[in-house]
Amino acid sequence: MSLAWNAEAAASRTAHSRWLELLARVGFIGYGVVHLLFAWLALQIAFGKSGEEGNQNGALRTLGAQPFGKFLLITIAVGLFAMAIWQALEALFGHRTLRDKDRLFERIASVVRTVVFLWLAWTAVKVFQDASSNAANRQEALTEKLMASAGGRWLVGLAGLVIAAVGIGMVIYGLKKKFFRNLKTVEMSPKAHKLARRLGMAGYAARGVVIAVTGLLIVVAAVRYDPEKARGLDAALRTLRDQSYGPVLLTLMALGIAAFGVYCFLQSRYRKV
Repeated sequence: MSLAWNAEAAASRTAHSRWLELLARVGFIGYGVVHLLFAWLALQIAFGKSGEEGNQNGALRTLGAQPFGKFLLITIAVGLFAMAIWQALEALFGHRTLRDKDRLFERIASVVRTVVFLWLAWTAVKVFQDASSNAANRQEALTEKLMASAGGRWLVGLAGLVIAAVGIGMVIYGLKKKFFRNLKTVEMSPKAHKLARRLGMAGYAARGVVIAVTGLLIVVAAVRYDPEKARGLDAALRTLRDQSYGPVLLTLMALGIAAFGVYCFLQSRYRKV
């Protein structure tokens, strides 16, 4: 009991660190920049002009190629690492204003966010070191290796279903405006509240659709034994583009992802950290 209490007390002190809060808020700005660049790549893919992969990895490489890009990459990496620490603490001890299923859902979401922020931070570091390879190619190679093993196709298919479910859940999360419970709404002006509602709904819905399509493509890859389908977000964007009215659909997705990027800037000010 004493050991658990001491661990929780230490975590509480870390979670209430002013430096951690400031770095996490910087991380939200960086997260927003990554999504704006991701949206730009999606637009390029929509009109067949992008040679860069359409995912966060491609967005970070695009940023790194700009003036002061290396400095921005390190700043974003530090902020994202801080966000990962914060979300890990939330997963372990946080969301106490919620009860039962709502708290369980948010703690699971914090685990997912921790993994995402760590992965993005590490990717930013690797891009800074000029050591980041094509993420879509890596995912395809990993999928092919898994499917070659016993029971691998079932594992890949299950992973695809989980990713699709996460995407659908993100759409529902956005449309039901559940993101508001993580914002300091009492500090928001009516204009900021309205803007956050619109950006959050559009942003979460667009991200959810792209993630759900990614998951479904992984399932298709497992069923058809076709690892080329399992290339992550890049494959999802290019699949959307190749459908009827694909460029229009992908443009709408890009606008939604850009909306989430701007919403991240609002989170840097109003998110409960």
